[in-house]
Amino acid sequence: MEGGAPSPSSSAETPNSGPSVLDSVAPAPRVRAFPIVGTNPGPRCGHTLTTIAGPDGDLSSAKLVLFGGATALEGQAKGDAPPSPGPSSAGIRLAGATNDVHIMDVRSGKWEKVTPQGEPPSPRAAHAAAAVGNMVVVQGGIGPAGLASEDLHVLDFTDLEKPRWHRVMVAGAGPSARYAHTLALVANRFLVAVGGNDGKQTLADSWALDTSEKPYQWRKIPESGDDPPPRMYATAAARSDGLLLLTGGRDVSGTPLADAFGLARHRDGRWEWASAPGTMPSPRYQHGAVFVGARLHIFGGALGGGKMVDEASSVVVLDTAAGQWLTQAQTGHSDDVMRRCRHAMASVGPYIFVHGGLKGSTLLEDVLLADDSSGSELSVCDPRSPAWQQWINSMHGSEAAAAALANAAAEEAAAAAALSMRRVGNMEDLRCLDEDLDENMRLNKLRAANPDSPKSVTLAQRRRGEFPPTRDMPTPDVRLYHRAVVVAQDVQGQLRGLVRQLSIDQFENESRRVSMGAGASEASTVRNKTPLFERTFSEPGIHKAVLREFLNPRHWSPSAARDFFFNYDQICQLCDQAERIFQQEPSVLKLRAPIKIFGDLHGQFGDLMRLFEEYGTPSTAGDITYIDYLVRWVVAFLGDFVDRGAHSLETICLLLALKIEHPRSVHLIRGNHEAADINALFGFRLECLERLGDQQGLKAWQRLNTLFNWLPLAALIEDKVLCMHGGIGRSINSIEQIEELQRPLTMEDGGIVLMDLLWSDPTTNDAVEGVQPSPRGPGLVTFGPDRVMEFCRNNDLQMIVRAHECVMDGFERFAQGHLITLFSATNYCGTANNAGAILVLGRDLVMVPKLIHPLPPSTPRTPGSAGGGDEIEEDPPTPHPGIADTWMAALNEERPPTPPRGRPQTHSLETF
Repeated sequence: MEGGAPSPSSSAETPNSGPSVLDSVAPAPRVRAFPIVGTNPGPRCGHTLTTIAGPDGDLSSAKLVLFGGATALEGQAKGDAPPSPGPSSAGIRLAGATNDVHIMDVRSGKWEKVTPQGEPPSPRAAHAAAAVGNMVVVQGGIGPAGLASEDLHVLDFTDLEKPRWHRVMVAGAGPSARYAHTLALVANRFLVAVGGNDGKQTLADSWALDTSEKPYQWRKIPESGDDPPPRMYATAAARSDGLLLLTGGRDVSGTPLADAFGLARHRDGRWEWASAPGTMPSPRYQHGAVFVGARLHIFGGALGGGKMVDEASSVVVLDTAAGQWLTQAQTGHSDDVMRRCRHAMASVGPYIFVHGGLKGSTLLEDVLLADDSSGSELSVCDPRSPAWQQWINSMHGSEAAAAALANAAAEEAAAAAALSMRRVGNMEDLRCLDEDLDENMRLNKLRAANPDSPKSVTLAQRRRGEFPPTRDMPTPDVRLYHRAVVVAQDVQGQLRGLVRQLSIDQFENESRRVSMGAGASEASTVRNKTPLFERTFSEPGIHKAVLREFLNPRHWSPSAARDFFFNYDQICQLCDQAERIFQQEPSVLKLRAPIKIFGDLHGQFGDLMRLFEEYGTPSTAGDITYIDYLVRWVVAFLGDFVDRGAHSLETICLLLALKIEHPRSVHLIRGNHEAADINALFGFRLECLERLGDQQGLKAWQRLNTLFNWLPLAALIEDKVLCMHGGIGRSINSIEQIEELQRPLTMEDGGIVLMDLLWSDPTTNDAVEGVQPSPRGPGLVTFGPDRVMEFCRNNDLQMIVRAHECVMDGFERFAQGHLITLFSATNYCGTANNAGAILVLGRDLVMVPKLIHPLPPSTPRTPGSAGGGDEIEEDPPTPHPGIADTWMAALNEERPPTPPRGRPQTHSLETF
């Protein structure tokens, strides 16, 4: 009986009765994608393979950590023929359980056996393991003495030269001793264990351990109504945004399962299970599964009755972005190298590593590398293949570049110490250094206003989302935070990534024109959860290739050749995909916080990459993720993506690709330069012709402008903040007027409302009220603070955020702080020397400006060149740093930009 206790004499478990997990056919020849280099771990199954990233998350220096497993079949001496698992066989028993540790360097493919310090766990197989930072956590399994203990063992790689084992003390009860269960790290915080067998029965329980909370304690996840039934030999893999996928397994009767379940955590601490759409094309257990982006790859597995999955379904994919299962025929496989079970899998970037396992009655020792970098086809390749080497080099560069990075890091640390500054990672939501004090004061005010609210909630609990929301609490008001986050100006690359926080009143240009009114009460708000399998849906297409090519903030650099990477047909495909999404959106988007807001970019793609690098990249692992695992970051761009700068094509194509990949989280608002009559004059049309050829460039320019007519016109955040490109001008008195504009919409069709929405500006300062003629030209107006206050009052708003004007500090307040102008491109047109900024509106509706300064004139405008080993440009400074004297510089001399806000405007200047 399967639920019976494991035999103490077995080294690793295959049940004494019940269906065999091995093929009844003759063993297939051993498959090896490439020769083993270094210390060969040898054939084994029931082991684990875990990825440990390199310093600062560098995947090109990642390590694969192999632990444990069974290295022999019971009763099979070296050189003996393996027993034949016929239908009457009770199953082949495994032996030679080990606690060995092997490490493979992904760059070279070289294996090394290591002997960590400390007390190692007992030899075991069928255990579970997960990576937590630079540590590998091991739990459960079965060994020579039967079930291993339920203790958590941690293999610490903080010092790669001296790894060490630790036994983790966990308070209270937790998962009992078990094997054939799963363990995964969810949302970089929670260890989640599910199912397995405790030697008596197949289990259905699930447990979570919060790694940010001490003392460590397992908490049983309560049933939520759609929980997975009992199973063992299932797989669990966590998507980088916090969604756990449990797939397959074997139920209490030994029947293989074809279902899948998702698990995510609510803001209030509740966990929720939900069934995945559809069923796996073929049921299985003892398989492997890993995520690459939003695609869950499932390899191999057993069917029971002495059979394994057949060749046609040895590889299946659950595309959680498209909400569909894909079979082998759709992934490009043509052989049966993946027909195996009890193997180990791990992923590094878009690549999947597979080691060992059982095939027939043969223990395997091969290492396979599967490539999912195309996003549509999966192919098995050699780690020495050009595709792998190209990806590795793109992630980290040459050995010389690696050395330069190390030197730059040391210089950066020294500079940080000298300036009393600190380095901040992309994922951190930056606050000023007195954040804790502010937060505690806020909680005290809330408790005073709500005596029935919990008194014992700590700041740490608040950050974990464990502060229970009280519906009677007032919703927070929007307010601008009293400090802005500033990235230090680069000094030959030494200070890149360092930040400081400045009072917003220290910004000379910004603060002298307005005073700021503080907000009122604040509190947590309750969010409506999004269904687990509808959060990051996107369709397959050319946008995947655009993201791979352009979404590389740390290492992007402009090509020496001006030819654009994609052709007209591919740009059309991108437009077709994006246009279908825009057509389904309203003219005024309804968005929720937390949100990051970008101002004008104007083809300055290097600045977009710098902002992504410093303050978070929209990706599954970055901003497009779950805040408390159910609420996503949203990113809004307020128009003027093209013209003026030298890389309008990169900018608009990347933003469209991000929109397609994350349709519910990335939003594009139309600017006045997203119109054919304007971008025909200010650079975009000329760029298309130059980089794509006259005929193809003209067609691409026309197609993109057709798309621009479908862009949404404004966004309303939390019903409190209205975002648009220009302003309210003379004609806009209600949000409904914007909502009534029907798209597709040309400037002529939109009339005076669209003209004001895209072209109007605030007056020069708070002292100038009413509606005034605009220096931009006839028919255009500016609007005073009285118009802003009246509009906010009549529409129950607290703030307007707009772009359209270059401001020296990247952001600028107006109308007592009820309107903010935002501009994200630095050193606009190579002459303004302005900072660029984004606004981050948090869950508490506190708005934080985050700035970058223009790079020095001799520094290329590429994030990767700073401190990354690239040479500093030696040519004399040009009007646009890092770019030769091209048509763009000549164009901006011919049609100078509107001077930055606050500088005197000359009527002789072109004011578009």
